[in-house]
Amino acid sequence: MSQLALLFPGQGSQFVGMGKALYEGSPAARAVFEEADAALALPLSRLCFEGPEEELQRTVNTQPAILTHSVAAFRDLESRAPERMEGAVFAAGHSLGEYSAEVAAGAMSFADAVRLVRRRGLFMQEAVPAGLGAMAAIVGLPPEEVEAACREAAEGDVVSPANFNSPEQTVIAGHAAAVARASAACKARGARRAIPLAVSAPFHCALMAPARERLRPLLEEIRLVDPKIPVVTNVDARAESEAGRLRDALRRQVDAPVRWVETVRLLAREGVDRALEIGPGKVLSGLVRRIESGITVENYGGN
Repeated sequence: MSQLALLFPGQGSQFVGMGKALYEGSPAARAVFEEADAALALPLSRLCFEGPEEELQRTVNTQPAILTHSVAAFRDLESRAPERMEGAVFAAGHSLGEYSAEVAAGAMSFADAVRLVRRRGLFMQEAVPAGLGAMAAIVGLPPEEVEAACREAAEGDVVSPANFNSPEQTVIAGHAAAVARASAACKARGARRAIPLAVSAPFHCALMAPARERLRPLLEEIRLVDPKIPVVTNVDARAESEAGRLRDALRRQVDAPVRWVETVRLLAREGVDRALEIGPGKVLSGLVRRIESGITVENYGGN
């Protein structure tokens, strides 16, 4: 029997106008956007639909915006095409997308999730002064070589792999000068490209430790229950079915790398042969195809 994994994107999928068609065409999706506005006591839906872009790009806004769009698309599918999600046996999300996965799996309420990721974004933004941190995508170099280049280039600063996105792409993060040195070291080792990323903070590296500690008490306060289907966590690339383990993984993932390659390979080993990416963009669909060509990928954003 065919087995499906539900996948949810993280940052990098935002754009002005995101979710507007969903909002206008789906009562179920509209209810999610309205719930987000009420939970945050701010017009998040208007920011998603109209911008301004520079405000939407701030991680304090980007994170709740992507979560809201993803959950709205999920609720829309539930209401009008539930057959597209038949056979779902796992949920997983990339970075921020892990929160969307937990909402979809029934482990966390959407209102709690959107309030949490708003604070998560704020804590991440405030952990590193503007201009001090950076991220870069390294293309065409094995991940172990990227790790070695980071160690070589650190020189007392922070730089390390942040996202193991595919066998051919690893994102690094840390102090801006160290990221520049590590990018050059990766190219010297044979990387095809080292692409600086337009991000507002250096996510998933040791510089995010203050954000992790600020998020800890908020994670402890919210109600989490065992999910209806296992959620594969970023930090361990392990399928979890216990609320306590999911809570701990959300805390640890703030300053730990996203193990997306291992996540997709785990899904394949567990018999998943289909994946449905739910939310804005198609980034995860492309990554899955590069990691496990035997998994058929679709996406639904309802843009």
